[in-house]
Parts: sequence; C-alpha cells; structure tokens
Amino acid sequence: MGTDADLSAPTARSTITDVARAAGVSVATVSKVINGRDGVAPATFQKVMRVVSELGYETSLVASSLRRRRTGVIGILVAEFEPYSSELLKGISAAAHGTGYELLAYSGPLAAEPPAGWERRSLSRLAGTLVDGAIVVTPTVLMPDTSIPVVAIDPHTGRGGPSTIDSDNVAGSHLAMRHLLELGHRRIAHISGRGDLESSHLRERGYREALEQAGLPFDPDLVRDGEYRRQEAAAAARELLARPDRPTAVFAANDLSAFGVIEVAHELGLRVPEDLSVIGFDDIPDASRSTPRLTTVAQPLGEMGAEALRMLLALLDGNEAERHIRLDASLVVRDSTAPAPA
Repeated sequence: MGTDADLSAPTARSTITDVARAAGVSVATVSKVINGRDGVAPATFQKVMRVVSELGYETSLVASSLRRRRTGVIGILVAEFEPYSSELLKGISAAAHGTGYELLAYSGPLAAEPPAGWERRSLSRLAGTLVDGAIVVTPTVLMPDTSIPVVAIDPHTGRGGPSTIDSDNVAGSHLAMRHLLELGHRRIAHISGRGDLESSHLRERGYREALEQAGLPFDPDLVRDGEYRRQEAAAAARELLARPDRPTAVFAANDLSAFGVIEVAHELGLRVPEDLSVIGFDDIPDASRSTPRLTTVAQPLGEMGAEALRMLLALLDGNEAERHIRLDASLVVRDSTAPAPA
C-alpha cells in the first residue's frame, strides 16, 4: 500500500511503477512529469514530484539518453586523481554551475603508467549513452576523430587533434630561471618531467634558453629525470646534491618534484633556502602549505579548466570553438628561494 509512512523508508531501488502507485496516477503521467512534458495539472505535477523525492526515484541515465539523444552530462577523463587534475576539476566544476550540465569524472586504468590510447577506449564506453562531450586531461594520443565533442587539456604531444588548452611552459620556465639568476645563482640544476610529455620538453627548453641568454653554458650533468613524481625526483636530487660541486639551486619541472628535492636536502643536512634554493612549477595547493613554502611558477589551473568547459559548451551548441588557447603562467615567490650562498 502507498501510504506516507511507507514513503519515509524506501528499502530498494524505486521504479516508475512505484512512483505511479504511490501518487495515485498512471505511469504515463509520471513519465510526462519527469521528462518535463506538458499536459499535467500543476497539483498533480507537485504530487508526483513529492513522491519522486520521497522515494528517491531516479530515471535511468542510459535509457533517457537513448530517448532524448542527449544525456546532459559532460565527462572529464583523467589518468589519475592527483593534485594537478584535481585543481583542473575545481575550475571545470565552478564553470559548470548554471549551465544545466552535470559532470562525470572518470579515471583511466589505475596503473603507474596507463597504456597509451586509454582515452579512446574510455570514450568509446562513455560516448553517446553516458556523456554528450568530454574534457580529457593530458591525453596520451591525438584524437582527431571522435563521436562526441572533445577538448584536451595539456596533451602529451602538444596542440593538435581536438580543441586544446595549455599554459605557456617555455615562458614559465624563463620566469623561474630569471628569478634564480637574479638571486645570483649560476649553478642551477633541473629535475625534468616525463619524457613522453610535451610540457616536460618545453620546460627544459625554457631552462636551456634562460642559461643561454644569461651567457651560462648548459651542463647536461645538472639535468636529471624526475618523471613529474616525488619519489623519482628525490632519487634524482640525491645524485645531484651528493656531488662535490653540487648546485646552489634546483628548478624542478613540477611542485611534486620540488617537494622531493626539499625532502632530500633536509635528509642531507642542507637548509632550504640558505644552502639550496628550490623552485617548482604548477602552484598546487600544497605549495603554499609546505615547509618552507614553495616558490613556484603558477599555472592558472582553475582558469584552464573553466576555459576547457567553455570551449566544450561552444562545440556542444554547434558553434566554432577556438582550436587552441594558451594561458600565461606567473611567478609566485615564497620561502624556498634566496640569494646564492657566498
């Protein structure tokens, strides 16, 4: 029996038939209400919606998308939920308010190194029945042909394929290096990022260009791979800082790598920044909470996420979106850098 007492404690997933029975209307009437169609009296509409709320009834996303050919959902595909992608998600979420779209965050294969092309396989599962469009964070491959609109943030291979957005990695590296050079550092090491990411190559390029512009020779022995990961960066820093002619400063390709450098410096009894200056890249939230607080190059991650959503909404509306947007990076000076030791 459909009494109010029954409605207060649903014990199983409710069906549209349950809603109709509890509201005392036909299944067809409930269908009109939940799909926003006309022909339902206001009082009946309110009654049905009250029962829907009390029963916790939800329509099948897949079934409704097949009927309407739209899901009202945007997918965000990430290789893993780490600080970089989390900040992008915040920007996407803030920009999605009031658009009428819901967001579905989807992680790829949970592995240390997701296989190349995982985005294509994930999109094939989600496209059409679960999401209307997708934002893909650091895709491993170009996706020139997709069944739904796609915007890529910071692709592995750089701009190309779908609409893309990134920040100016070369100019950001120049800012980091100029800051260290102005502090009097001349022996500056670089902990690079992942070899398969264009952003890593661009940041190292900025490092080399800044040395050249300062009239300093490039020393390959001062460059180590950090893979954008704290543990790998720590191992690289241990090699660099154990040298008798150790660097006085380290430019790390991302903040997580910079944290690894600082950790090793402390282990070796080096003071940061008195004995060693360290600068990162990204400006994730932990950069302002670390000890010491990290000097870094800020990517406008929230803005990048918001711009990606705007680009995707334009494509979903059938409008032309910009093929590529590059946002400026900025220097954030905190406590991990200081003048070079005498």
